[in-house]
This record gives sequence, structure tokens and C-alpha cells, in this order.
Amino acid sequence: MYLVIFDCDGTLVDSQETILHGLEVGFAAAGLPMPDRRTALSIVGLSLERAFLTLVGPENAHHVQAMADAYRTSKGERRGQGLDLDPLYPGTMEVLDRLSARDDVLLGVATGKARRGVDHMVEVHGLHGRFITIQTADTSPSKPHPDMILQALAETGAEAVNTVMIGDTSFDMEMAVAANVRGIGVTWGYHDRPRLEAAGAARVIDHFDELDGVLEQLFGFDRETA
Repeated sequence: MYLVIFDCDGTLVDSQETILHGLEVGFAAAGLPMPDRRTALSIVGLSLERAFLTLVGPENAHHVQAMADAYRTSKGERRGQGLDLDPLYPGTMEVLDRLSARDDVLLGVATGKARRGVDHMVEVHGLHGRFITIQTADTSPSKPHPDMILQALAETGAEAVNTVMIGDTSFDMEMAVAANVRGIGVTWGYHDRPRLEAAGAARVIDHFDELDGVLEQLFGFDRETA
């Protein structure tokens, strides 16, 4: 069996605007100035507390929990209002459909999101039953710690040699390297190709249409359903 693990934000869903809104709420709660857009989005992929700590620095560490709490509260309220409906990137549904139709492929998620955020994504986009393993910041250390991938391997029984991690940030690629699986970087998210390659990506793609070919190269299987 092959295990294909996906990151969420910046890989499956375009969540830039909703993440920025949550960060703004967090910085306002602490009375700190919001960083520029590029800097703010550079932390996407990390767990929330680690993301805020990276942005504010250790001198403001005492604000981090309140910022994270404000972010989470805002997210919950907005979802309850039917907001924060992050769209799927082009080609996402098609690639999930193709892979989930195979008898020899299992799909998973490893994300810095909370589990309720993943559940929201699944509900909004009708992804029920697609992912056999879901690893989140609720139960694992922040990326690039390998725990999420290691837990996914343990849950599915897949071997590291038959597993790939697909993500848009260096944190995803570093996590893959640390877990001894191959990382496939995508360029439509938050980190560019040079940064993904420097972090250890085995391959980097510019569109989901390229994923089938890369998996053929890495795993040796064809495009037909096994």
C-alpha cells in the first residue's frame, strides 16, 4: 500500500485571507502591530502558538497564548456564521478522486490546523471518507517535527519507503526528511521552489496535474486504478 499525505493550508485549500484575518485578531488582542502580509504568511504550516511566537519573538512570548486564543475564538465564530469558506485549489478534487479510487493508495492529512479546522474543510468541500488518517496540531508537536507522519505510518501500517508528504512549505519538506519519507513540494502555496528544494523536497510541482507523473516516477505505478 502507498500512503499519500497532504498538508491543508496552501496545499489543498487557499486560506490566505482567512488566516490573515485570524492573525490580525491575534495581534489586536495583544496590542501589537501586525507584520506585513509576506512575513505574516511565512509561518503558515506551523502550529498556532509556534507561529505567533515566530512572528512576535521571544521578547513577546507572554502574549502568545492570548493571541492564539483570540485567533481560535474568531475562527469558531466566523465558521458559525458561515464564513471562512476557504476554496480548494484548482485540480484538488480531481487528484483526490483519482487517488482515492485506487485500491493500492491510502490518503492522509498532516496539518498545523486544529482537528476542527480539518473537519470544517471536509464538511464544506464534501471530502468525507477520503482520508484514512488525519494528523493535526491537537495531538502532535508542530512541524517540522516528524510525529505527524510517524503517527500516520503507525495508523495505516504503510512503510516509509511507500509514503510521500505533499506540502507547500519548507516545514512540510523538513518533516518528511525527518520521518524518512519523500516530500513533494507544491509552488502555489506559501514557500517558493528554491526554499522547498533547499528543505529537501524530492520533487516540486507547479500544478496538481503533474502529481500523477511524479508518483509514477517515485512509486513505479501507472495511472490506472490498481
